Amino acid sequence: MDIASTIGQVQGFTAVAAGLLIGLAALGTAIGFGVLGGKFLEGVARQPELTAMLMMRMFLVAALVDAFAAISIAMGLYFIFASNPFLGAVMNAVKPVAS
Repeated sequence: MDIASTIGQVQGFTAVAAGLLIGLAALGTAIGFGVLGGKFLEGVARQPELTAMLMMRMFLVAALVDAFAAISIAMGLYFIFASNPFLGAVMNAVKPVAS
C-alpha cells in the first residue's frame, strides 16, 4: 500500500472520529439538559418549598453533564488541529519500509 494513501486514510478516519466525538457529545449533552430541566420542573411543581435546594443540585449536575461535552470537544479539536498521535504511529511504522 502506498504511504501517501495510508496517511490520507489515517487523517480521514481521524476527522470522522473527531466529528463523531463532537457531534455525539453535543447530542448527549442536549438530551441530558432536557431530562435534567424536566425533572427539575417536576420536582419544583411537587414541592415548591424545595426550589433552592433543587436548583443548587440541578446546577451541580448540569456542570457535570457539560464537563463531559467540553472534554469530548477538546479531544476532538486536539485530534484535528494538534499533532495527530495516530499519524505519528503510522509514520513510525512505515519509516523502516521507506528507508
